[in-house]
Amino acid sequence: MKHVGFIGYGAVARDAHRLLCEHLPAPRLTVLLRPESPSRATVTPDVAMVDGIADLVATRPDLVVEAAGQHVVATLVPEVLAAGIPALVVSTGAFAEPGLLARMTAQARQHGTRLSLSAGAVAGLDYVEAVALCPEARLRYTSRKPPAAWRAELAVLGHEAPALTSEVVLFEGSADEAARRYPRNLNVALTIKLRLGAAAGGMTVRVVADPNVVMNTHEIEVESRLGAAVMRFGNVPSAGNPKTSALTGHTLAAEIRKALA
Repeated sequence: MKHVGFIGYGAVARDAHRLLCEHLPAPRLTVLLRPESPSRATVTPDVAMVDGIADLVATRPDLVVEAAGQHVVATLVPEVLAAGIPALVVSTGAFAEPGLLARMTAQARQHGTRLSLSAGAVAGLDYVEAVALCPEARLRYTSRKPPAAWRAELAVLGHEAPALTSEVVLFEGSADEAARRYPRNLNVALTIKLRLGAAAGGMTVRVVADPNVVMNTHEIEVESRLGAAVMRFGNVPSAGNPKTSALTGHTLAAEIRKALA
């Protein structure tokens, strides 16, 4: 039986675990949670729990999945890589920190293991990677979500989410700044930027609260000497966290199955 370690057990991790259990053979699971974490109440009896990264590494999982938020990527995942254990990162926005991806990639190579980044709630990344070979490529990514996902942010601007009748642009700028401002739900922006590589200088990000959409919507517009593309993905919000798409848990489950195959 394969063994997977999870750092964090929020809505995305729980969805992925449920899906893995629905498609046998399901892997054995060990979850790292702080002693005071409210997620402990959601862990089922068949799942082992530990409260420290050393304890998780000591169980020698075949794969460790980070699903706890950007703040733990730089502090906990390096210990996984140093132990020679493959790591799959969900909170890709953490790599807005300059040099972090390069340092962790070098560490993975040094210890003969692999660092992978989850695609999250967006598709079309193969096209983005192909266009990245054109340095003049220009890409605009728009995250468009219902006002309910942005209640606090809209309130700061003097808007009441239920009363919104037209779209409000909350942010327009770089992928790095978007990931820093919205650490829980702009991981996709960094994922796209990392796939663009050297061509990422031609990328802009918009964050929009839109009363005319009912799904979390990702729009990718690309122009290059190869042509033009417009990709739009509408995802049902997660029941556990409306700022996250339900698709994210499905993507993660598929990536775990592929990594263990």
